[in-house]
Amino acid sequence: MPPRRAVWKPASKLAIAGGLAFWIANFAISLTPIAAEYRDALAIAYVPMLVQAAAGGLVIGFCVGYCMLRFPPRIPLVAPMSRSLALSLVALIVVTLVIEVPAKFNSTLSDPWRYFAIGSLFNAVRILALGVAIGLVYDTLTRSRGSKGAAVA
Repeated sequence: MPPRRAVWKPASKLAIAGGLAFWIANFAISLTPIAAEYRDALAIAYVPMLVQAAAGGLVIGFCVGYCMLRFPPRIPLVAPMSRSLALSLVALIVVTLVIEVPAKFNSTLSDPWRYFAIGSLFNAVRILALGVAIGLVYDTLTRSRGSKGAAVA
């Protein structure tokens, strides 16, 4: 297990890559008619949504990247991409349970199941993009340093 200090810099690089992928996926989704309907139903303003997506992507990206670097022996998968996607799946489950479920089912939406499904699908696409980006950057960082699974500087 690498020292905690050695993890912050590479975890920040992974967070930026993952956050950028998350934001790009969010921006692409936001241009669709279903996203416009979703924003209207939930009274979500467009520009603040983009800013919140950038912040959320960085937070999730940092969590996934930190776990990739700090706990590699505890993640039973070998390939960086599969490890990143597994951690992203965990993040998706947490986001769904902590944010999506309360937001949709404790509201006055006319069809909470429909908007829950749409929001969950949007999150799945965004977090999948984040996981792929982190897996690719992690692989690049570890190859450039010649190490496997260790913290990279």
